[in-house]
Amino acid sequence: MKIFSLLAIIVVSMQSFAQQTTVKGRVASSISNESIEMASVTIVELQKIVFTDKNGVFSFENILPGLYTFKAKATGFDEQVLNEISVTYTRTIELNFTLEPLFKQQQEVKVKASPFKKNPESPVSLRTLNAAEIERLPGAGRDVSKVLQALPGVALRPTFRNDIIIRGGSPGENKFYLDGIEVPNINHFATQGSSGGPVGLLNVNFIREVDFYSGAFPANRANGLSSVISFNQKDGNKEKLVTNFALGSSDAALTFDGPLGKKADFIFSIRRSYLQFLFSALKLPFLPTYNDSQFKVNIRPNDKNKISIIGLGAFDDFALNTSVNDGITDTAKLEYNNFILGNIPTQKQWNYTIGMNWQHYSKNSIQTFVASRNMLNNSSVRYFNNIEAPVNRILDYSSFEAENKFRFEHQFTKNGYKFNFGVGYEYARYFSSNYNKIAIQGNVITIDNQSNLYMSKASAFGQVSKAYLNGRMNLSLGLRTDINSYSSSMANPLNQLSPMFSASYKLTPSWTINANIARYNQLPAYTILGYRNATGDLVNKQNDLKYITADHFVLGTAYSTEFNARFSVEGFYKKYNKYPFSINDSISLANLGTDFGIVGNEAVRSVSIGRAYGTEFLYQQKMVKGFYGVVAYTFVTSEFLNAQDHYVASSWDSKNIVSLTGGKRFKNGWEVGVRWLYSGGSPYTPIDVATSSLKAVWDVNGRGLLDYSKLNTEREGSFHQLNIRVDKKYYLKKWTLNFYLDIQNAYAAKTKVAPILLVEKDAAGNPITDPNDPTRYKTKFIENTSGILQPSIGIIIEFKQ
Repeated sequence: MKIFSLLAIIVVSMQSFAQQTTVKGRVASSISNESIEMASVTIVELQKIVFTDKNGVFSFENILPGLYTFKAKATGFDEQVLNEISVTYTRTIELNFTLEPLFKQQQEVKVKASPFKKNPESPVSLRTLNAAEIERLPGAGRDVSKVLQALPGVALRPTFRNDIIIRGGSPGENKFYLDGIEVPNINHFATQGSSGGPVGLLNVNFIREVDFYSGAFPANRANGLSSVISFNQKDGNKEKLVTNFALGSSDAALTFDGPLGKKADFIFSIRRSYLQFLFSALKLPFLPTYNDSQFKVNIRPNDKNKISIIGLGAFDDFALNTSVNDGITDTAKLEYNNFILGNIPTQKQWNYTIGMNWQHYSKNSIQTFVASRNMLNNSSVRYFNNIEAPVNRILDYSSFEAENKFRFEHQFTKNGYKFNFGVGYEYARYFSSNYNKIAIQGNVITIDNQSNLYMSKASAFGQVSKAYLNGRMNLSLGLRTDINSYSSSMANPLNQLSPMFSASYKLTPSWTINANIARYNQLPAYTILGYRNATGDLVNKQNDLKYITADHFVLGTAYSTEFNARFSVEGFYKKYNKYPFSINDSISLANLGTDFGIVGNEAVRSVSIGRAYGTEFLYQQKMVKGFYGVVAYTFVTSEFLNAQDHYVASSWDSKNIVSLTGGKRFKNGWEVGVRWLYSGGSPYTPIDVATSSLKAVWDVNGRGLLDYSKLNTEREGSFHQLNIRVDKKYYLKKWTLNFYLDIQNAYAAKTKVAPILLVEKDAAGNPITDPNDPTRYKTKFIENTSGILQPSIGIIIEFKQ
């Protein structure tokens, strides 16, 4: 508290140095990057207007700090709005407007700019969040992964993980792009074969906006089943070096951005967690440590070429707190700690992505060249009673996944048609070494194998869009196919055809009806592709493993108001086919993906069928007079066929999902935001006590085995919580200071989740044998709840050299 008090005194004493700042930028054509002369640029809140020069350049001088909306328009072009641009003294703000050309029919209609992004390829299921919305979201803790939970269709679970569950789909059905470069994972401590983890990997200081597609994926991104999430990063400051230091409840981050000569700029960050010290002080049985680094370099040789080089990397260490029980006398606490210590393996994981995106602008076209490499290395070890001796080894797993990728796109316009065609190629390697003792149907077996897999993958895609009826109707048709060298079935492009069609019609200038129908194909995880038996055979190749298919049907309507608000309602239906089905457990792998460890390292068949359907409502109010808000409601049903070919609820069948967000930004630098969340209880599978209590099984498994004959017949309690965030910002001559209080789960709601099965122990800590059956341990259930009050205080300091 003394540090914060001292900083406050310094801030007050420095406020007399306040000055005004500059906002400048350029307006250009989106299709050729040619400068647009005499375009008007307006600061909406101030009603200040300037016009661009012959180079498309504009400038505003003497602008006070705050959040502003900027609008650009020019004859023959669609208008563009940039919302909530943060202006501070620490940097000159540079804005780049790229205006869409209007064709003859469209020019006859008056076009009004909207703060909500929409394109003909994705008229439905596309939501965009800007940097201000991301940074201020209550309860997110500046974690980009948690921010996505504010969007409609995204389910919430009473855990501390960032699993992204969208419209009843599993966490493994999402694809992520960073400045057009695919990034396989955006979380620390990632679940291999899925996409979730407890802490987000991306630094929020890099993010300019997020485009979230829960359907209607464009053809050049259509290789997911539930979502495509595209992160667009900021550019570095082009005038002076700017330093940003952020200290939060679990980590500290340092970010630099600035010029690299006259034609290049950079942004670089490094982050280190101290969560392990906090967990140790709180007497928690596990100690997570994470580190990450991120960078972006932009090179602009001229107005016709832009090259972006990005990098993202992380190193994670998940250790056990073996001294957690020192001084603990509470029996229930001891039981819980021992259960966790006996089940969670130690884990080390590192990953990186590095890539280049080169855009070349011709007269009426853009050529995009993307090259990248990504790699994930994962290892887990577990010993019986945590005694590290060869005889006690239960799990010893290590693996890596490496991909080298290239993609080319050619986008051009002709006679009012917008075309985008491209091809892609990937060369991938997967390796795993797996020693694991597991229980299958009451029998303990030992898996001990290695796998090496090399694959080539290729894709081709195209999309054409056009406006009709004076711009009132937009149609878009796309086609994609993906192939690879894994099997002859997967090498046939006709087996993975992905057609897609979108339509949008304006009933009035503010009211539209939108629709999309599409088929998407996704390659199963490498853990499934590379699984081998004891003789070294690729089991799932022999089982004729196929791409997973999802057919999407979406119909919706949207209404925009004059006050920067929009209402939308969408109905959706997803039909799954050829999902991997576990031979050992007789369940669809669509039900897995939110545990630590690995998904898919087993024999499967591509026979599982499922469906997810429901309705979404969204009211989104962009900031007006300091007020903003989001109301999102989703009703969803998610089901898959079980072993008896009956539809049963999947693990993601949350039914009702609610997110209410609102806030007020005051003129004196204060901002208050609240967010209330609700999600219906998720289904879970009860434990098979009879099998789990067998001594041979328990000594290997350490926890209850699920009874998959009763798949998802129980439900957790409903999840709900209130998050509150208060910010105070000081704008100084060369400094910007931001203090914040973020309270997660303000009323300390607890959610009842699946109970834990324990083996009873005597006073010496030894398992007690069942008096009625000497082959079994005596077991009991303990209640399991999730949810604690989590207040955190943070500070963000930004200054220029």
